[in-house]
Amino acid sequence: MAGEESGDQLGAGLMRALKAGIGDVAFEGVGGRAMEGEGLKSLFPLSDIAVMGITAVLARLPSIYRRGLEAVEAVVRFRPDVLVVIDSPEFTHAVARRVRRRLPDLPIVNYVSPSVWAWRPGRAPRMRAYIDHVLALKPFEPAAHSRLGGPPCTYVGHPLVEQLHELRPAPGERRPIADDPLTLLVLPGSRRSEISRLMEPFGAALALLQELAGRRFELLLPAVPHLVEDIRARAAGWTMRPTIVEGEQAKRAAFRRANAALAASGTVTLELALSGVPMVVAYKVSKLEEQLKHIIKVPSIVLANLILGENVVPERVQWDCTPEKLAGALLPLLGSSPERQRQIEAFGRLDRIMEAGGISTPSERAAGIVVAEIERAQRRSS
Repeated sequence: MAGEESGDQLGAGLMRALKAGIGDVAFEGVGGRAMEGEGLKSLFPLSDIAVMGITAVLARLPSIYRRGLEAVEAVVRFRPDVLVVIDSPEFTHAVARRVRRRLPDLPIVNYVSPSVWAWRPGRAPRMRAYIDHVLALKPFEPAAHSRLGGPPCTYVGHPLVEQLHELRPAPGERRPIADDPLTLLVLPGSRRSEISRLMEPFGAALALLQELAGRRFELLLPAVPHLVEDIRARAAGWTMRPTIVEGEQAKRAAFRRANAALAASGTVTLELALSGVPMVVAYKVSKLEEQLKHIIKVPSIVLANLILGENVVPERVQWDCTPEKLAGALLPLLGSSPERQRQIEAFGRLDRIMEAGGISTPSERAAGIVVAEIERAQRRSS
């Protein structure tokens, strides 16, 4: 059961690994295009629950709540060997808690740990009541769960390490930084709320950057399918017109060509880091969400920074997310500067930090733990 696009991709990889390992396996649940491509018939469209931000969730809370109840009834009706809930904890964990009450012997695996190390650490011990095993994507998360009293947690590796060949340029694919035009990647987010808040300051920052840099740019803007038209309409007012990139293969090709990037906070920052693309990261939230910032205990919002344990990527959040500050942070990355070199050298350490051991992929390691939980439950009941 996934709750948004990134979880859908994880679910699809897990499904492939389970089919390869088990052979005869049937799936029921909630997912998007990727999981449906692996044989899942989703109970309802993923877009019904893929909502980000407190205000957006509150506006659709009744329908999201109904979908959650539908999902619980479907699990009880299907009686699976295991329930795997993937990320989106506000939705998937609510389902898991209800399922545990109805089917107390059903093993439940949580793929992608909630950010208990950043905020609401009390969630970790509470998860023990309804989660049997957590599959972590970040190398520091098992220690965090152990420290906080959470469920058993295993670092399986981030699925992006399975895609390094698609992210890293072949010789000659990425032009030298001094060449014109410089290829700049623009990533304003994969959610409508992100697009609505970031497209305007991004466009103004790029116009200012062109004045400051005094050189030509090629702008590439990857867009998820359901936001293409919104992005195209908003980009129409930009001084510098981007090329809208559609599809996963075209997006990865853009990563391999890019010299630098301006990106919304999210998994994409790790994709960029693994691809070796220096970046500036930005984010804006609603006024209501801003009031919660004092309870978030994390040194950075940039995933690459958190994994590196060092704030090498500059971030411009909320009131700092202005065209002037974004352009000012990007400018040093457009040449052979210490700022650019520091990021590139730090990104070179990621492979070693993220290594999970063995020759299996993260999806295969995740599938192995899922199967082990099924077997453990069967032994317990026999």
